[in-house]
Amino acid sequence: MSHSTVPRSGTEADTTEKTPVASGGATGSRQKRPSAKVSLRLRFGRDRVLLLMTLPAVLLVLLFNYVPILGNIVAFQDYDPYISDNGIVSMLHSPWVGIENFQRVFEDSAFWDAVRNTLVLFFLQLVLYFPIPIGLALLINSVVRPRVRALSQAILYLPHFFSWVLVIAVFQQLFGGAGILSQLLRQHGYDGLDIMTDPNTFKFLITAQSVWKDAGWGIIVFLAALSSVSPDLYEAAAMDGAGRWRRMWHITLPALRPVIALLLVLRVGDALTVGFEQILLQRDAVGPGAAEVLDTFVWWNGVRNQDFGYAAAAGLIKGVVSLGLVLAANKVAHLMGEQGVYKK
Repeated sequence: MSHSTVPRSGTEADTTEKTPVASGGATGSRQKRPSAKVSLRLRFGRDRVLLLMTLPAVLLVLLFNYVPILGNIVAFQDYDPYISDNGIVSMLHSPWVGIENFQRVFEDSAFWDAVRNTLVLFFLQLVLYFPIPIGLALLINSVVRPRVRALSQAILYLPHFFSWVLVIAVFQQLFGGAGILSQLLRQHGYDGLDIMTDPNTFKFLITAQSVWKDAGWGIIVFLAALSSVSPDLYEAAAMDGAGRWRRMWHITLPALRPVIALLLVLRVGDALTVGFEQILLQRDAVGPGAAEVLDTFVWWNGVRNQDFGYAAAAGLIKGVVSLGLVLAANKVAHLMGEQGVYKK
């Protein structure tokens, strides 16, 4: 009887391919060959459309974020912008002073007062402001009705579009010397209250304004992270007897951990940047002793006093310290098993 020439079935063929081909330690399947490395030229050809789409954004970042870094040379000069109408010519002809500007910064007590106010504001906002968007996102995510959830998110997100001038005006009408709260207290026989000009409560006022204006923006990030959690996990946990709090602790919060770690790293990097426009608008009301931070310190000395080299030195110190804080916070995130800003 002649042998059949009909090809074997796919199942039989797959079984034959998966049989061991070598003795001792064979896994029963063919080992995958390492994929060939794609050359840079092929990658450019493959991704040329995506690269062209990102090119305008890259040019804008280079133009407005990296090219101005060259202006830090002013920190080592006694910069005089009136030497020439061209700023580059003025930098080339301004006298060099070395590290004299940095010595002046470190010896200035006003600089250290600004550092202290900046750090106090940062810790207050980290403790009081940072957890609030997380809690609000968890609260909105627990709402069953989609319309109520969407309406709540829109109401909380709306103040993000208000300018700081409008935000401060609203707080002035509520907590100022002639505001609603003061008028209500006077009508009941109490003394009026002017929180807007009280240096002792100014830092808490700034934090409250930031929470009211930008908490809705943070909610969006956390809700996006929660949308990736499979509902099957909650159903399985509920069938196993887990209550609402245990489901939140073992499912919801672990899903938010990478986002929380990333935003925390970025927030630590912005520790020395605590709202320039917001504080500048209210600086004169409470005085520089309570409201002066590093950004307003640089602006006041550089723009108002026209001591450009001194202000550039203070700004450069702030930038270097902020970079170090980002790298340190990102390292801590890696040690905790999170990705952070970039992978290892």
